[in-house]
Amino acid sequence: MQSETPQPAADPDRPRTLAQRLLTRLLHVYFRFARGVTFGVRGVVLNDRGEVFLIRHTYVPGWHFPGGGVEVGETAELSLERELSEEAGIAPTERPVLHGLFFNRRISRRDHVAVYVLRRFRVERVKKPDREIAEAGFFPLDRLPNGTTPATRRRLAEIISGQPPAIEW
Repeated sequence: MQSETPQPAADPDRPRTLAQRLLTRLLHVYFRFARGVTFGVRGVVLNDRGEVFLIRHTYVPGWHFPGGGVEVGETAELSLERELSEEAGIAPTERPVLHGLFFNRRISRRDHVAVYVLRRFRVERVKKPDREIAEAGFFPLDRLPNGTTPATRRRLAEIISGQPPAIEW
């Protein structure tokens, strides 16, 4: 029985050939259409007074956690930081903790959401209504505003009780 000579591993420091770069690019384009997903983030911002920060959009009903889509070339945490600044006027003072990844079938068959919990932050400005955000503010966990979405309530229940996160939004 002949033994095969092991092939050397690809050298990560060696520049890729034009053919390798083109193949990689082609595969990325293919997967974008064949397996394309949308990926968003939401931030559960909890203060030490037992309150959670929620927003109400101008274009969709209900109260939600602040968040939005992850842009190309952006990490999920950087996206969360950007969305918290834009939608809430809040800046993290420590890294948020990932609560879970959720399939959001109600939005589309391609949508996924990463939910982070943030307990250390600073309020840089009071969020005033604009084209996107109709209302925003901190609400006591035991007195959430009418219209708080079922998914928002489920995520809060998981976080407060320490339950494992569901797999769907």
